[in-house]
Amino acid sequence: MEEGSKNSRRYILTKWAGFVSAIWVQAIAGNNYGFSNYSVALKSIGGYNQVELNNLGVAKDVGKALGVLAGLASDFLPPWLILLIGSLDGLVGYGAQWLVLSRRIAPLPYWQMCVVLCMGGNSTTWMNTAVLVTSIRNFRYNRGPVVGILKGYIGLSTAIFTVLCSALFSNDPAKFVLLLAIIPFAVCIVAMVFLRPVAPASSKPEQEEERRGFFFLNSMATLLGVYLLFYDFLKFSGTIAAIFLLVLLLLPLYLPAKLLLLPRKSIPQDVEAPTGGNLDQPLLHPQQVQGENQTQPGQSSSPSIDKDDLAKNRGERIVHGSPKLGEDHNVLQLVKRYEFWLLFVSLLCGMGSGTVVINNLGQIGETLGYKDVGTFVSLTSVWGFFGRIGSGLVSEHFLRSSGVPRPVWLAASQVLMIVGFVLLVSALPGSLYIGSSITGLCYGVRLAVTVPTASELFGLKYFGLIYNILIINIPLGSFLFSGLLAGFLYDYEAQKSLGVVASAAPSISNPGLWNGLLQSFGYSGRACLGTRCYRLTYVTMIGICALGFIVDTVLAFVTVPLYRKLKNTFAIKSR
Repeated sequence: MEEGSKNSRRYILTKWAGFVSAIWVQAIAGNNYGFSNYSVALKSIGGYNQVELNNLGVAKDVGKALGVLAGLASDFLPPWLILLIGSLDGLVGYGAQWLVLSRRIAPLPYWQMCVVLCMGGNSTTWMNTAVLVTSIRNFRYNRGPVVGILKGYIGLSTAIFTVLCSALFSNDPAKFVLLLAIIPFAVCIVAMVFLRPVAPASSKPEQEEERRGFFFLNSMATLLGVYLLFYDFLKFSGTIAAIFLLVLLLLPLYLPAKLLLLPRKSIPQDVEAPTGGNLDQPLLHPQQVQGENQTQPGQSSSPSIDKDDLAKNRGERIVHGSPKLGEDHNVLQLVKRYEFWLLFVSLLCGMGSGTVVINNLGQIGETLGYKDVGTFVSLTSVWGFFGRIGSGLVSEHFLRSSGVPRPVWLAASQVLMIVGFVLLVSALPGSLYIGSSITGLCYGVRLAVTVPTASELFGLKYFGLIYNILIINIPLGSFLFSGLLAGFLYDYEAQKSLGVVASAAPSISNPGLWNGLLQSFGYSGRACLGTRCYRLTYVTMIGICALGFIVDTVLAFVTVPLYRKLKNTFAIKSR
């Protein structure tokens, strides 16, 4: 019995220590969202014009689009090596930027600056892939809370870096970038020791232990979010603020520390370390899949998830057919499924419409007469955090209790986003406060719900690559909707309001890649003031969100049978 308790202790400790280290990685992996904190200093030192500076921001986003490389590597490399690659990528990328900002070296040639910003942006994709793929596989029966917590922390990472920098270095841009280079590297080195694949829960006591653990971690994450919200409004001072922040980040250590400090007899004896489990095994129980895999008379009716194992046991050659929804899909099989394209278009509509507000908050506030838009940025960030945390818990609860498909919550977020844009169109007093909060909330919901949805529909074996293919929608949506469409419509309104012609001398006003395209196509780029500046953009985004709602509704409808089977699988596993 003592040996069983020892194995149980080691297994649970490894699992939770790994997840806590994953939380820390996510808390610092949003370093590429902090570009605006040092872009002004970079512009001054490098002597860049606004178009050149905006294109450096694009280079950073291109780095995120190259996350497909991390996805491919996750199918072959262990988590520690993926973390090492990401940490070195960021150390070199942000380290080079720090050398320039601190004037230790002369500004690099422009193309080299694009490369180092691309490296910095790409580093976070390796970190995200390592922790998300490993954590979802380790806690496959609690995918909603896992993704909600991890995505919640990454949503707060920019605020975490900002608090530390303002408290310790008085918002020095060079030292801020130094933090972006050193802290992620150090945290990833720690995570390399603890983050490793373990077999998933295999008994009811173990699943109950996981749910208690996630309840505690959600509480700690919520406490951190509330603290950062009040910090931004009340502006707590100095070292005390930084110390309190670090304490909140260390609180999740309570879970693995409890296992070390409790006497051996306090460890549940019926929680055993699973052995011989397949870390990529599908969620669906064979009895639940069989109904979907019924074939015509004369054909084999064996559940497809067992075909490979049965063939191997009999020494037969494995013949791969088209996998069922809920089984593992490679990329070629993935692109042939209309469910994947529904999810892809859904994410493009949701993320693209969200970036229109998030990327243009500064100019939206300016058109409405606000001199300081920091409050709106904070509202978007904090409500995005609560959207990620809350949607993970809610979607998981209703999946287990009623078999509600996760895409239902994607559709609901599109409806709420439409409400937000209607408020922005109305330009009522305070509408920007509510609209920015709704945008952040819905943006967070989409991130936290899409990830477990993809893993449930298309399996975990190639999930790293699938995840990085899907998040291409973030830079793609930003470019199409925020850069091109919103930029064009804004300039159109500016020309109407100022009575200028398209051949007028350009003056840069729009953020994003559109600045360069604006000049080359002859648009004026003059400033616009008033509620009409973004009205046509908001109306267009209402149409985009409506399209997203239709796509999400169709996806929810076609996945109802799968999620009913998943509900039954959870019931079987909890017996």
